[in-house]
Amino acid sequence: MIAASTDWYDGWLARRWGYVTRWGAFFDPFADKVLTSAALLAYAYLDLVTGWMVWIIVIRDAVITILRSYAEYKGKPVDTSKLAKTKTFSQYLLIYYLLILYVAQNIPFFAENFGEVIYLLLNYSLIYSLMIFITTITVWTGFVYIYDNWKIIRELYDFSNKSAESE
Repeated sequence: MIAASTDWYDGWLARRWGYVTRWGAFFDPFADKVLTSAALLAYAYLDLVTGWMVWIIVIRDAVITILRSYAEYKGKPVDTSKLAKTKTFSQYLLIYYLLILYVAQNIPFFAENFGEVIYLLLNYSLIYSLMIFITTITVWTGFVYIYDNWKIIRELYDFSNKSAESE
């Protein structure tokens, strides 16, 4: 929770004071992906979420991050869409939701006084439905990203082939 909060605050400060750098433009989305991937993989390990959905999210995020990084490296930065920001926000909401409930169920006061509510909120069907939604929006934003940036991706691919041929 601290990492996500400082990530948000850092982004807000950068935009507010105009301290946007190439390093920050690369590192901020990268840090988001590391944070969400680590949390979701931990939840899969704890059997709170379904592993195959987590792997789809992790692989999609890795592919898009590599494409974005390469585009940034080649001086063709790509903006993040509002839908992709919604995807990240949804992932964070699920991560916080599960974290709070998982911790609460293991604290005697909360377990004794709110155990039934916690049990209902940790319902497998509910969490599975949330994960389906998040996996779907994650895959969708990946396709939208590739579609919207196909021209840049082609230019980067063609450029790398031309430089390899000239060597």
